[in-house]
Amino acid sequence: MPKKLIKRFMPDHEKIKNQKALKIFGSVLYNPNLWCLNRRSAAGAFAVGLFIAFIPLPSQMIMASGAAILCGVNLPLSVALVWISNPITMPFLFYFAYHVGAWLMKTPEQAFHFELTWNFFIEQINTIGPPLLLGCLVCGVVLAILGYFGIQGLWRYSVVRSWQKRRLR
Repeated sequence: MPKKLIKRFMPDHEKIKNQKALKIFGSVLYNPNLWCLNRRSAAGAFAVGLFIAFIPLPSQMIMASGAAILCGVNLPLSVALVWISNPITMPFLFYFAYHVGAWLMKTPEQAFHFELTWNFFIEQINTIGPPLLLGCLVCGVVLAILGYFGIQGLWRYSVVRSWQKRRLR
């Protein structure tokens, strides 16, 4: 069952409520819908977490928390899924997103060399920024849709399979 598997890895909601970074959300964290685990909340949390993971900004966990609260989906699951773009995987994800954006914009790919100067940063934002942002948006939307419907289908398959096992007993 996906529910049992997901619950095994979810942290205790009391620990999450006591996180200093989440204090900005105040008493909204006491909404029970943010902590229940059903097919709708899990699928929505996957969509929120996978979309936010492709936003190339710091504080993705806080953005995922806010989006989960606004959408009324499982908060711990959406925050945990943001860690798909961790410091190890982030260069690969954003490099892929840049290629997707460059392909969609039909712009030639820029050679990358790194310098630690303000002019370099401004120049790179102007040249690779638009394809990167477009690629991040497209990859985020596609993964959010795939995650949502994938969890919906997996959850439904699991329930149907348990009904069939119960019927055979």
